[in-house]
Amino acid sequence: MSSYLRVKFDLNSLFKIIIISGEVGYRKPDERIYDVLLDRIHSSPSNCVLIDDREKNLLPASEIGFKTIRFIREESIDYFPVDFEISSFVELPQVIERVFGDKGIDV
Repeated sequence: MSSYLRVKFDLNSLFKIIIISGEVGYRKPDERIYDVLLDRIHSSPSNCVLIDDREKNLLPASEIGFKTIRFIREESIDYFPVDFEISSFVELPQVIERVFGDKGIDV
């Protein structure tokens, strides 16, 4: 499913590296999955963004310095302040531009 969505919405063109939990053996919110990414990109968390629909996954990433985008699938009573929210992958390019501004995306 992940591969299908990345192709359908051309997500691979937005990111140089994408980490898929099923491919690396760690699942969010296990911080080791974030460590895998940081090791691969040789960069700081402030240059990274996590897109997820679950607070339990966004919170640890935010705590280590990632920017966060909540993908809203349905209304939720959970509230964790994220940097941005989207409800469709179509919105992602504009939000990524807003998250990283003029400095663009390195990683």
